Amino acid sequence: MGENQLIIRCTKCGAKNRVPENKISESPKCGKCGTMLRFEIFDTPVNVTDANFDQEVMQSSLPVLVDCWAPWCGPCRAVGPILDGLAKTYRGRLKIAKVNVDENPGTGSKYRIQSIPTMLFVKNGSLVDQVTGALPKEALEARIKSFI
Repeated sequence: MGENQLIIRCTKCGAKNRVPENKISESPKCGKCGTMLRFEIFDTPVNVTDANFDQEVMQSSLPVLVDCWAPWCGPCRAVGPILDGLAKTYRGRLKIAKVNVDENPGTGSKYRIQSIPTMLFVKNGSLVDQVTGALPKEALEARIKSFI
C-alpha cells in the first residue's frame, strides 16, 4: 500500500478500496459497486458505552479492536498507552475503542467478559476474536496485522 493511502471497506458490497488521503474530501465511491464510501479516520481510541456500542463498533466501516477495561485494573492502565500508539499507527485502517466495563455492564455481560483487560476484535459487525490479558505491543500488533 502506498504511503498516505487509506483502505476503506464498502458498507454495501464489502470491497476494499484504496483511497489516497488527499482525495478523502472528494466523496470517493466504491470501485466495485459505485456506492459512496463511508469512512472513519481515528488516530486516538474512542470511548464507547452500552448506549453507543452498536453504532461505534458493530456498524463501523473499519475493523474494530475493543479494549474492555476498568480504571482500577493495573494491566489495563499499562495497555492504554500501547493502544494510543497503535491508534496512530493504524489510522484509517483500524478503529480502537475502549469500554469501561464497570460503567457499562451490559457490554461486559453480552461478551462474557470475566477478566480484564479483554480485547474484542470485531469485523463487519461480527466478533472474530477475543483475547484476555495484557499483551505486549509486539504480540498485540501481530494480532492486529492478521485481523485487518
